[in-house]
Amino acid sequence: MTCYVEFEAGQTLDIPCEELLERCLQTVLEAENCPYEAQVEVVITDNASIREVNRQFRGVDAPTDVLSFPTVEYDEPSDFSGLEDHAEDYFDPDSGELILGDMMISAEKIREQAEAYGHSLEREFAFLVVHSLLHLCGYDHMEETERIQMEERQRLIMDRLGIYR
Repeated sequence: MTCYVEFEAGQTLDIPCEELLERCLQTVLEAENCPYEAQVEVVITDNASIREVNRQFRGVDAPTDVLSFPTVEYDEPSDFSGLEDHAEDYFDPDSGELILGDMMISAEKIREQAEAYGHSLEREFAFLVVHSLLHLCGYDHMEETERIQMEERQRLIMDRLGIYR
């Protein structure tokens, strides 16, 4: 399991981001029955940078808390079958790890939302990481049934992590 973390625009959170990210990744992979070791890339940035990427990729000219860029296109969420048939597209040739994708998180939004919801930076960071990792595993929340399924998975994983509101 490999997590690449880049702190952009001088943004830090004064929490153990790398350790928490690895715990979240391991817990999500176990919960989703992923048969592979995996890797993700994370950029922790500011509202201005995430706003620009949000505008560019989603057509939304506003900052957001997290953006997810999955590598794999799934038929169903967490359906890892058949990925080896396209190993050159989905696996790191050096490590053999499944490349789940990239995420971008706004440190400013983490601070804002932690304060607004009355919980710790660690809890907000972990929640956004789990949310993004589920997107990287093929989950979405555009339709009501998808939203319910994704929220259920988030709750289960946050419980397994022992991180509560």
